[in-house]
Amino acid sequence: MAKPPAKKPGKNDPKPYSKVIPKDAKSDTGLFTVHTVDDKFYYEIPDSLFNREMLMVTRISKTASGLGFGGGKQNEQVLRWEKKGKKVVLRVVSYNVVAADSLPVNEAVKNSNFEPVLFTFPIKAFSKDSTSTVIDASPLFQKDVKSLGLPLFRRRPYKVTRLESDKSFIESIKSYPRNIEARHVKTYAAGSPPSNSSTGTISIEINNSMILLPDNPMKRRYFDERVGWFTSRQTDYGLEDQKSKSLEFLDRWRLEVKDEDIEKFKRGELVVPKKQIVYYIDRATPEKWRKYLKQGIEDWQVAFEAAGFKDAIIAMDPPTVEEDPEWSPEDVRYSVVRYLASPIPNANGPHVSDPRTGEILESDINWYHNVMSLLRGWFFVHTAAINPDAQSPQFRDEVMGRLIRFVSAHEVGHTLGLPHNMGSSVAYPVEKLRDAEFTQKNGTAPSIMDYARFNYIAQPGDEGVALMPDIGTYDKYAIAWGYRPILDKTAEEEKPILNQWIKEHAGDPMYRFGHQQVGDIHDPSSQTEDLGDDAMLASEYGIKNLKRIVPNLIEWTTEAGEDYDDLEEMYGHVVSQFNRYMGHVANNIGGVYEMYKTADQEGAVYTAVPKEHQKRAMAFLQENIFNTPTWLLDKTIFDRIEYSGSVERIRALQARTLNTVLSLGKMQRLTEAYTYDNKAYALTDMMKDLRTGIWSELRTGKKIDTYRRNLQRAHIDRLEYLMTAKNQSGRSRSPYVKATAVNTSQSDIKAVVRAELKTLRTQLRNARGGDAMSRIHIADAIERINLILDPK
Repeated sequence: MAKPPAKKPGKNDPKPYSKVIPKDAKSDTGLFTVHTVDDKFYYEIPDSLFNREMLMVTRISKTASGLGFGGGKQNEQVLRWEKKGKKVVLRVVSYNVVAADSLPVNEAVKNSNFEPVLFTFPIKAFSKDSTSTVIDASPLFQKDVKSLGLPLFRRRPYKVTRLESDKSFIESIKSYPRNIEARHVKTYAAGSPPSNSSTGTISIEINNSMILLPDNPMKRRYFDERVGWFTSRQTDYGLEDQKSKSLEFLDRWRLEVKDEDIEKFKRGELVVPKKQIVYYIDRATPEKWRKYLKQGIEDWQVAFEAAGFKDAIIAMDPPTVEEDPEWSPEDVRYSVVRYLASPIPNANGPHVSDPRTGEILESDINWYHNVMSLLRGWFFVHTAAINPDAQSPQFRDEVMGRLIRFVSAHEVGHTLGLPHNMGSSVAYPVEKLRDAEFTQKNGTAPSIMDYARFNYIAQPGDEGVALMPDIGTYDKYAIAWGYRPILDKTAEEEKPILNQWIKEHAGDPMYRFGHQQVGDIHDPSSQTEDLGDDAMLASEYGIKNLKRIVPNLIEWTTEAGEDYDDLEEMYGHVVSQFNRYMGHVANNIGGVYEMYKTADQEGAVYTAVPKEHQKRAMAFLQENIFNTPTWLLDKTIFDRIEYSGSVERIRALQARTLNTVLSLGKMQRLTEAYTYDNKAYALTDMMKDLRTGIWSELRTGKKIDTYRRNLQRAHIDRLEYLMTAKNQSGRSRSPYVKATAVNTSQSDIKAVVRAELKTLRTQLRNARGGDAMSRIHIADAIERINLILDPK
């Protein structure tokens, strides 16, 4: 009987390996072998890596002006490669909702969290030994796969409509032992591009890092809000709790004790971890700054010693091209301080972590060249009054190097898992920050993770005082709490021990964590850029130093043959710093202290700022900002930097502070505090104190000058806004963004504002004296109030 004819291969059937990957293909071995054939990129995926989880991190590597910044992370997701018949399927895996595989509820979790398909690929060939599968990966990066390109939140502002494929292409795909790095240029049609608007497009270069997650997941350490930490989170349906429970665990490096060192560790001896944290300094970094960046990295060794490790973190130069031509900062095995030629005055320390456990897999610190400009401005405005090293337009290399070391250490702290600790700087009494012995021992704050920049409190004569923070008491404590191994305990069994470590320092401000706040600042003891335990006294010292700087600005910022750009920049820093002081003080009004505690600790978590403290804050604002800060008005400076703007600058400063005091959140919190305690600072009292100071000329009959007229109109404008303000939500998706819920139509706020307007109108009608412009202003103010109270 004759054999049936062989089935003719279909168009999409796999082909012989040599037909797909010819001998002249360029092949890059690594996690997958990546073959380049003409303009196509093929992935050869080992069978052993199918069904393994991989983390895909999408970053902008190069960008247009106004569209993010190089290195900015856009997306992060877990992927899984699967073989399905003649296709390879790429799925998105979620670890947000979980249950143990052994539990019946696991099936319900899977059914409710079906893993979406990101992309499918026809199988092109199998390897000669049939242990790997070849696909054409090019379409994954050539097409508009939104999670691998420009995300939706970036597209909306620029009215992006589509990908222009003829202007998009793959730049490179490189394979390393544990990761694959794909770079591709994406060009999108855009109705409102942020730059180069004549093209009607946005072009960016995207970098996608695909990282193999570890075979043996690291033991978690569970989060406690009393110690600040970057975290990963899951909702676990497999627990005994009678509800779904969110589990939050630390993002941290895997520091483990070597087996041969366990007995030494138990005896309290310092040991070198199995795998050290190593940071390489980018080859592009100018030679003279490298040692300072390294010092900032290795400054953290003292903190890891508190966790039981020595030499846990080290800084190294990368091998030269001659020593290792294959070495690349994109290789996930290497963490690198990347030096970026960018006008952005910043540095940041992102990290990539395993969403299953929080293990930090890799971190690249982005160091922008122009961060030196920012450091120069800060150091000048904070310390020039007492520090000759800051009294020039260009700092000596040794001075700038010390500042770079400070910022390097701060950014490294982020990569170790520590967020900003804005509650640290209030630990020190203000007067102690003028004490050389105290500050040399303790720095300017217990944590370098606070924005306690430089010592603006120290006065002339305070010789030897420290000017900046170092790795402090809180930093050592936090690293020990997060990293010290607790041997032979599960993550659950660790929790009572970790709780006890916290309770040992309960109530000690040196060990306090205070969250960074964005928006409506409710806790005045956890603010950015502040120093000391008393905002009024600290700001008083800070203003004294600004008053010393302003008369010397021209001398300290100019050089023969140069223009006045530095003078203008540093005067701007003075104004900004003064504005910060006003914010530090204003946020005490309607403030509520937040001291994190658990149920086994005594005392309240939330406590209203005492009445007398708030009244001191109000008096300070009246004296220093609502009374015109004439010391800022230096005509010799204005004659050199601007043809107009000085009056508007003061108006904006005053209005900003006024609007901070008269924010919906602060007014609502004042109402709530008085509701519970009639000895608290009442909203009506605050409004009266504010009005009495701002409109003091109505009682004295004095002339109302230009600056005060602007302020008084700003007061009426803010009251008008409050009469029509919409409800404010108290909910936020971010722990950083704070807001107090206010129903404006049903709260006391509009009623109190209406009463204020009527009282002010009566006072204006009864006012006497002043010059012609004052009388015009008073008549105008009455008309404005009439229109607010009776718009018709």
